[in-house]
Amino acid sequence: MITEPTSKYLSNTVQSIQPSGIRRFFDLASSMENVISLGVGEPDFVTPWNVIEASYHSLEQGYTAYTANAGLFELRKEISRYMKRRFGVTYNAEDEMVVTVGASQAIDIALRAVLNPGEEVIVVEPSFVSYAPTVTLAGGVPVPVNTYSEDDFKLQPEQIEAAITDKTKVLMLCSPNNPTGTVLSKGDLERIAEVVEKHDLLVISDEIYAELTYDEPYTSFPAVKNMRDRTILISGFSKAFAMTGWRLGFACGPKAILQAMLKIHQYTMMCAPTMAQHAALEALVNGQRDVVKMKESYRQRRSLVIHALEEMGLSCHVPGGAFYVFPSIEKTGLSSEEFAEQLLMKEQVAVVPGSVFGESGEGHVRCSYATSVQKLEEAMRRIDRFLQTL
Repeated sequence: MITEPTSKYLSNTVQSIQPSGIRRFFDLASSMENVISLGVGEPDFVTPWNVIEASYHSLEQGYTAYTANAGLFELRKEISRYMKRRFGVTYNAEDEMVVTVGASQAIDIALRAVLNPGEEVIVVEPSFVSYAPTVTLAGGVPVPVNTYSEDDFKLQPEQIEAAITDKTKVLMLCSPNNPTGTVLSKGDLERIAEVVEKHDLLVISDEIYAELTYDEPYTSFPAVKNMRDRTILISGFSKAFAMTGWRLGFACGPKAILQAMLKIHQYTMMCAPTMAQHAALEALVNGQRDVVKMKESYRQRRSLVIHALEEMGLSCHVPGGAFYVFPSIEKTGLSSEEFAEQLLMKEQVAVVPGSVFGESGEGHVRCSYATSVQKLEEAMRRIDRFLQTL
């Protein structure tokens, strides 16, 4: 019997993975007073009341048992209608989707379902911090492809070509992107699709921020010609419907792949929480008006933050979606980690160093504008004051 855990019992793979850089700053900020956090990517809105009530009613009506492993059939049918109505993509509710415990679980089981040991996944950076570690945990090899501010952090097809080897299997996309807010247009996606088809790649398309785009109509990657059956679409309810704590996501894709994902889901999770699924059903049926209101508020906050940063002399491309800005801090001469630490200690504003999102994130910081206008205005004043001291 092991009485004292030590590192010798840990997996080498797990030991090789660093803890989340986002959480490090969040935990540090939470221990301080008077901090304005622009760090964690979470809506500041409370889940709409009708969605909360739907969960209450499901409990009152006795829906406290497991659902089908793939999720409530009524919810899956509504997801199917939603995807066709909003994004022009059709999925069979019976066998082409799985309801998961957040979009993060959907990404995890997608990778585990398709990767053999040593196969490579192209990860477009800057990227959400969990992508590369999740690839590693699934036995794959993450291959970072850097994007840059001069291209508005848009992936170029020739960059994919340059990263492909005989072990490449998957391309991981995220549009709108976390942390940059970059949105890939229909034309961008079509050019990427040509490379995907040429090299017979599978795409995992994280579209959790799809509802939060501001300047152009959104194009879902599986809606691009010939991409529907090459794509595992990942989405969920956290961002658009202000349901982060409910932990509910979903994956859609070709039957064979989704059924393989369902196997993993069955053995590791059984099913997503029943009451959260009832809430999600209400969100899809009657929640679009709330999404529009929240989106308009984010649009106004985006303008406020971009204008303030430009006034300070921090260059920043205009993000087309999500609720992040990714300004350059290179002019300060500080690394992104030094900038974030000093800003937190001197002015009690928490931002995330760009370096945690990959090599090409260095020289930038991520600021979430999913917080109140009053807090954003004060945060901008504090950042400006901090810059004056450098």
